[in-house]
Amino acid sequence: MKKYFSLVLFAHSIFALPFAMIGFFLGVTTTENPFQWQKLILVLLCMVFARNSAMAFNRYLDRNIDAKNPRTKMRDIPAGKVSANEALIFVIANCVFFIIATFFINSLCFYLSPVALFVVLFYSYTKRFTSLCHLVLGLGLSLAPIGAYIAVTGQFALVPVLYSFAVLFWVSGFDIIYALQDEDFDREENLHSIPSALGIKNALNVSVVLHIFSAACVIAPIFLMPNSFSWAYYIGVAFFCFALTYQHLLVKPNDISKVNKAFATTNGMASVVFALCFLIDAYLRTK
Repeated sequence: MKKYFSLVLFAHSIFALPFAMIGFFLGVTTTENPFQWQKLILVLLCMVFARNSAMAFNRYLDRNIDAKNPRTKMRDIPAGKVSANEALIFVIANCVFFIIATFFINSLCFYLSPVALFVVLFYSYTKRFTSLCHLVLGLGLSLAPIGAYIAVTGQFALVPVLYSFAVLFWVSGFDIIYALQDEDFDREENLHSIPSALGIKNALNVSVVLHIFSAACVIAPIFLMPNSFSWAYYIGVAFFCFALTYQHLLVKPNDISKVNKAFATTNGMASVVFALCFLIDAYLRTK
């Protein structure tokens, strides 16, 4: 288990998982659907299985690329800690578990499960032909809040879709920042990314625009659900927007040495704090 946790960087679940909880409890607190422990556990399992599949498939598909890149050559498959066949079996097993878990949630989740898997797995191919690969990664993670909402309600709604767009723009923006580290390598290997296509300065400008869109998406529910939010949600929005701004202060066109701090630490805190504030707000609304 330890080597597979290393393969999929389980700690990075901190990005999408809090937004899944937002979608789940949005469904519980704004509709007539009751809270059910079984559904919550199934949603958590779906998040784990989907992310395991996506990350392990990315490592499997990119194993030869990773072996060439000095930054990634010590990842599990190139370093021989996990074989390519073991990784592929792990991907298939998690895909099967994901579909089984959706079957026990509701029919809509089950019918949409192949679509969700296609999106999260397809991302790994995109760097081979489009610089918009960052947006595809964001799209994959953006399924978390709307997927969890559908798990509770069995239907779509505008506000959880807004949280999905917030995740899409947020993840796309910070993935561009993360990709700055491989600008030269991607160009040499004919791999596509916004930094390799536009250069560091312009890539950072694109990231800023995406993060402005993300901030707008977490602010918009305040106007769509007037008088529905308490002080806790406002604090969460303020912190999330601060975190988006802070990472752009850390990373500059002439200094990308703090990319990892901006990528993991800042964004991890943004997701967790925002979700906690949303959950506190949801609790206060039920009182």
